[in-house]
Amino acid sequence: MASGDALSVKVFNRDGAAVLAPTGEIGYQEAPAFKNHIKQAYETKPSKMVVDLTGVSYMGTPGVATLVEALQVSRKTRTPLILCSLNERVRAIFDIARLTTVFTITDTLDEAMAQ
Repeated sequence: MASGDALSVKVFNRDGAAVLAPTGEIGYQEAPAFKNHIKQAYETKPSKMVVDLTGVSYMGTPGVATLVEALQVSRKTRTPLILCSLNERVRAIFDIARLTTVFTITDTLDEAMAQ
């Protein structure tokens, strides 16, 4: 359940990859803003998209749905999408939904960049 942490998203380029580093919660209210950041990052035509979830304390269904949509865009544009640094709480959501089998997930940003 959400605890009220506002979402902020840091976006930067690292070696041609777009790296998004959201901080806070990604629930119903935050998902549209998160989606906009992802869309803008894809518009820069990066070599890959990395979403560093280190700072995400909670992710609800809308946040997961946003990442699934990003995965669809990734496949359509042939831009690899890599998630990294999921905490136990967020990782559990991906495990329960069996999304760990469809997303490329790494433990660290450096590992994501090496993919």
